[in-house]
Amino acid sequence: MKALVYTPSLPRFLAARALGKRFPKSLLPLRLARVPLPERPGFLKVKVRLSGVCGSDLSLLYGKSPPSISPFFSFPAVLGHEILGEAEGSLVAVNPLLTCKDRGLPPCPQCLKGEEGLCQNVAEGPLAPGMLGYNRDLPGGWGEWVLARPERLYPIPDGVPEKRAVLTEPLAVVVRGLKRLRPWPEEVLILGMGTLGLLALRALRALGFTGKVYAVAKHPHQGERAKAFGAEAVFPSAKEALTARAKRYRYLLFEGHRGGYEAVIEASGSGLGFRQALALAQEGGRVLLLGAPGLEWADLSPFWFKEVGLVGSYTYSPEEFAQAVGLLSELKGLEELIGGIFPLEAWPQALAAKGKALFRPAIS
Repeated sequence: MKALVYTPSLPRFLAARALGKRFPKSLLPLRLARVPLPERPGFLKVKVRLSGVCGSDLSLLYGKSPPSISPFFSFPAVLGHEILGEAEGSLVAVNPLLTCKDRGLPPCPQCLKGEEGLCQNVAEGPLAPGMLGYNRDLPGGWGEWVLARPERLYPIPDGVPEKRAVLTEPLAVVVRGLKRLRPWPEEVLILGMGTLGLLALRALRALGFTGKVYAVAKHPHQGERAKAFGAEAVFPSAKEALTARAKRYRYLLFEGHRGGYEAVIEASGSGLGFRQALALAQEGGRVLLLGAPGLEWADLSPFWFKEVGLVGSYTYSPEEFAQAVGLLSELKGLEELIGGIFPLEAWPQALAAKGKALFRPAIS
């Protein structure tokens, strides 16, 4: 089958990390190739309909992933963990986790509690480390086919368009993160109106949040979408959001603030966004990290001086994934987040696309 294969290259990793998005896409360690589809007992063959380009995929390609998580991935691998597929004639969202059950191992303490997203055996057993999309033994969604156990396949409700259904996996990450903000605060500020931020904005209401939601949007079109999705107010920068709610204090050349927002959701995935989120949280407030910054510097004083709490969300439990599927029918308009659908051959254009990019593999 045709697939996009990522093969680590230290020189290209260092060059991409140094140059970021200026690094030529043609030199990224990604290539279109013919690869065999493995067979594995208990796993079904799933035809890939659509697969998303995630911020974590871009972080990997541009050398921004933190080295401490590298032992829990395995390469070379076919990337793609946001997968909409077709199995036995049905449209399904694929849960890409490969945990104890998938690896043929007794359940670890986290899996026993139903917390498969925190599985302690993701680098153990007969399968290589990592979930689908980061696993050298099983291909991810940037290819024509994937393999998954039946329990990992969630039927898509009737009437849900494919471009909305393919957002199930990131929506599940958001659902888990938002649940960690309970008991609900009276107000939430979302920093970053990319895919994760806009998903969080829509999902908050769907999960029953009745307070005020504010947003920081870098680009005007993101701000317009945030307002359409129900934001109380949209700020063009974190500085303006802070000025609107906090009092500024100065001493010599230094500046500090009191006040801010009860809860801040950091959805940009950047180190700058993380630092801004800590500054935007009020005394005793909370920060939810939905984005995935890697090695970054930050002033840690908000944790003790303002007693700000920090939580994160990376994956999900089976129940949270199922809950995300159940929300698809009512979250009309999510498909507007899609910036383009590309064949595998056009991967440089997909990686450069504005908005959420998808691959639609051509099935041979």
